[in-house]
Amino acid sequence: NSFFQHTSTFLQNEGYKTGHFGKWHLDGLRGPGVPVLKDDPHSPGFFGFDEWLTVTNFFDLNPLMGRKGKFIEFKGDSSEIIVDQDLQFIELQNKENKPFFTVIWYGSPHSPFMASEKDKLPFSSLSKKAQAHHGEIVAIDRSIGTLRESLRQMGIADNTLIWFNSDNGGLSTKSTGIDSVGGLRGYKGTHWEGGLRVPAIIEWPSKIKAKITDYPAGCIDILPTILDLLNLSKDELKLDGISLLPLFEQDLKKRSEPLVFHFEEKTSVLIDNDYKIIQPNIAKESYLLYNLKEDPTEKVDVFDSNSELGKGLKKQLNDFNISVLASIKGDDYPKGIQHKPTQRKFWYESKDYETYLNLFWDRPEYKSWKAKYEKFKK
Repeated sequence: NSFFQHTSTFLQNEGYKTGHFGKWHLDGLRGPGVPVLKDDPHSPGFFGFDEWLTVTNFFDLNPLMGRKGKFIEFKGDSSEIIVDQDLQFIELQNKENKPFFTVIWYGSPHSPFMASEKDKLPFSSLSKKAQAHHGEIVAIDRSIGTLRESLRQMGIADNTLIWFNSDNGGLSTKSTGIDSVGGLRGYKGTHWEGGLRVPAIIEWPSKIKAKITDYPAGCIDILPTILDLLNLSKDELKLDGISLLPLFEQDLKKRSEPLVFHFEEKTSVLIDNDYKIIQPNIAKESYLLYNLKEDPTEKVDVFDSNSELGKGLKKQLNDFNISVLASIKGDDYPKGIQHKPTQRKFWYESKDYETYLNLFWDRPEYKSWKAKYEKFKK
């Protein structure tokens, strides 16, 4: 997610007011979301955001959140809450005639799946878990409608770019009993298309004519696109993505540079338009190759039967793996900036949260975690 850090920082420097609303998950803390603390060295404030209302991880109904570290308890659906709070931020910037950049990171749909009875009602024929899962999506959809309508009411919709997409693919049928990946192979947390492929919607009425495209793109393209829009230099940055600005204006088919994915220093993936090469275990010289156009469900490995193509994609993937290692070591960052990975742990393991634990145990979203805390203390 470093592209969001760079994006917000760049836009701050260009005079934009920046805001983050919702899930953060960049401070390494696991478990249901708790308010991000003001002095957290990995908080949104340290990532270039002027205003932030956030929690460490997933969150549901009636959330407890942190506004620049100050704890605030909200009532209602979490998706609608963070959109409402973002709109208050946007309205203020609009009144003061200031450009703005905001990110809304939903906590839904995510386990433990909590939705209002009204939002679950249309799905009464499904399992209770599936009802809640779909109900959360209904609330997300409604909140996006509120966002778009409010921008129109403020008179700024035509000149506001909205970029919507998920961070990963859907869930397995074991989770809710429902196929949420459209028949693709795999699901969230895997390197298959069910784990990587998501729809995206970009709206910018004054610049983009409505259309549908199957052009391959990813989150890594957000920063290059925004830099291109603002004519900001990319020369000193090591970017894996490309600008999608030409796609806004033309009906493009072929991507000029591959899409790349790297998961927990274990698995690596490179997608070059129709072809996708996978290294399931980076420690081993083993590769899989699929033609996504002819075989979207990734059933037939064609690595051995396409030796020349496989060899070229393998080299590109290995070069990408080397570049990721360089980033981890800090070699891709300006001199003096040291990349310090955060050790992942649960918030109840952090001394910073010790004084808040009794507050958390009284709340329904954290109660079940007390036993894990007591086990940890032993």
